[in-house]
This record gives sequence, structure tokens and C-alpha cells, in this order.
Amino acid sequence: MTSAALEILGLGLGILGWVGVILACGLPMWQVSAFIDVNIVVAQTIWEGLWMNCVVQSTGQMQCKVYDSILALPPEVQAGRALTVIVALLGLVALMVTVVGAQCTNCIRPGKMKSRIVIAGGAIYVLCGVLVLVPLCWFANIVISDFYDPTVPPSKKREMGAALYIGWAATALLLFGGSLICCCSCYQRDETSFPVKYSAPRRPTSNGEYDKKNYV
Repeated sequence: MTSAALEILGLGLGILGWVGVILACGLPMWQVSAFIDVNIVVAQTIWEGLWMNCVVQSTGQMQCKVYDSILALPPEVQAGRALTVIVALLGLVALMVTVVGAQCTNCIRPGKMKSRIVIAGGAIYVLCGVLVLVPLCWFANIVISDFYDPTVPPSKKREMGAALYIGWAATALLLFGGSLICCCSCYQRDETSFPVKYSAPRRPTSNGEYDKKNYV
């Protein structure tokens, strides 16, 4: 019963991580303007994401523009697009696989196959966390390198946006949830791996008494 509750907890964490990846993918705040030197007081803030860039005025107005050409984008943006979309699709697959093999569902008869299916779903969640970690760390490395590079003008320097932090939180949820699902399923399979022997029911003899061999 405890393993089933932990399995449901892991599934919930995986779903939250999957939603967080989708949210981070759609947000345009992967990198934002850095307010340093002459840019401390500016009339607008620039947000740059995977799909669009936005200009936020000091009055609160915001204008966003979708990137015109995919091939003209930097390699980190192209990789981020591809990996986040793949993770979004894999997260849906992991959800369906885990629900089919979960202990709280009756889609498959309990046994080794059911445990293996749940382990596969947890492994897919872990894979999603690893894949989405690649563009997040790539973007963060570029932002930090450009920020401390003296050859980059202050107007071109950027800082890490909120989407990166949401993505890292989603990565942690995916990794922890997937690992929890796998561990609970392996623990349950070890518990049910021992053979269970049943004794034959005692039957009365023709004279109404139980056979003496039943008491041996």
C-alpha cells in the first residue's frame, strides 16, 4: 500500500515537471536585458525566448514578435526548440505508460509485466529531465559567458530569465518523480517475487470426520 502511494506521488511530480517544461518552453523570458553601467535606467526591457522576443516598455506596454527564420536562429535556440518539444511529447507518453502499469489501475493484470511497464514510464520521466537539462544549461552558460566577457557591449549583455528557473525546477521534479516511480516498482516486484504456496482445503471423509493426514 505504501509503494502504491509513493508511486502516485512520483506520478504527480512527473506531471508537474512535464507541465513546467511546457510552460518554460512557451515563455519568452529565457534571457532578459541586463541593467548595468549606462543601462541602469532604460525605457524598455528586452525578453528573448525560443519562439519570440518581446519588448516591454516602461509604461507597461509589451510588443512581441515571432522569429522570422528558423535556420537563421542561433544553435542553442534551435536545440532548445527541438529538445523541449521532444520532452513535451515524451512526457505525454510517460504519463500514459505509467497510468497503464500503475498499481491503482486495472488495465493490466498484476505481475512482472505490470511492474516493468511502470519502470519504463519512470525511466521515460528521467530521460525527459536529462534532455530538458541540456538547453537550460546551454543557455545559462552562454548568458554567463557573455555577461563577463569585456568584448561584449553593455547593451548586448543579458541575464538569465524566469523561464530558465522554471525549467530547472521542472527538471528536478521529472528526475525525482521518475526515480521514485522506478524505485517503488522495483521494491514491489521484489516483494512479490517469492512463491506463495497454498495448502489444499481439508475435506471430511465419508463418515463425516476429517482425515488424519490433514493434521500431519
